[in-house]
Amino acid sequence: MKSLKIILSIVLVVVFAAGILAACGGGGGTAPAGSGAAPTGSGAAPAGGKTLSMATNAAFPPYEFMEGGEYAGIDIEIAQAIADSMGAELVINDVEFGSIIGGVQSGKYDMGIAGMTVTDERLQSVNFSETYATGVQVIIVKEDSEIASVDDIADKMIGVQMDTTGDIYCCDDFGDDHVTEFKTGADAVQALITGKVDCVVIDNEPAKSFVASNDGLKILDTEYVVEDYAICVSKDNEELLNEINAAIADLKSTGKLDEIISKYIK
Repeated sequence: MKSLKIILSIVLVVVFAAGILAACGGGGGTAPAGSGAAPTGSGAAPAGGKTLSMATNAAFPPYEFMEGGEYAGIDIEIAQAIADSMGAELVINDVEFGSIIGGVQSGKYDMGIAGMTVTDERLQSVNFSETYATGVQVIIVKEDSEIASVDDIADKMIGVQMDTTGDIYCCDDFGDDHVTEFKTGADAVQALITGKVDCVVIDNEPAKSFVASNDGLKILDTEYVVEDYAICVSKDNEELLNEINAAIADLKSTGKLDEIISKYIK
């Protein structure tokens, strides 16, 4: 009986040792499937490559908008050209306009490109690239409106997209009490159609799209503000800013930038 116990003990020791060797030596150190390795689509850059994340607000035609379930527009194509020049995969994030600066500042996104104007206030939070386009703030009214110039909107209710320069300018010029903010330019235009506001101040190119798709509206033949568009980058990412500026310079010198813009603005 005693001999049987000794034999069983020896067998157990051998089995245990074999288990240890298998655990330590199997697989050459590669984590097996399901071992906790990062899954595909976890947000990491693809093997051997890098990504360039872009924050935008895809409700601002012709700069950024959705078409057939895909992103399209001037800014989208410029961003893609910049990513291509860097050998990076472009990742587009469609967010609220007002969250772009904060997202870029915190490092959540690499750059913000959304028909964005350089202002002193924004420069306190982020850096801006060289300009790539010029925008004009205009006024949309109903065709039978008594508003005929910028001076006529002083005592009117003005619709704007929140956090845009149109919002900032109108609040500064006419007071917060005369400005109603909306999440998108389309929402502001809808408020004009339904009589909730007397006019809408927005960039000229989106204004054209909104007027073309809504009967009974017109754009006043007068400019409110002329401004330049640029790409915002974190103040901590000077290297990326230099790469973007180099890409923009190349797009300008080769005529590619004019080609992109003329594709959307005739």
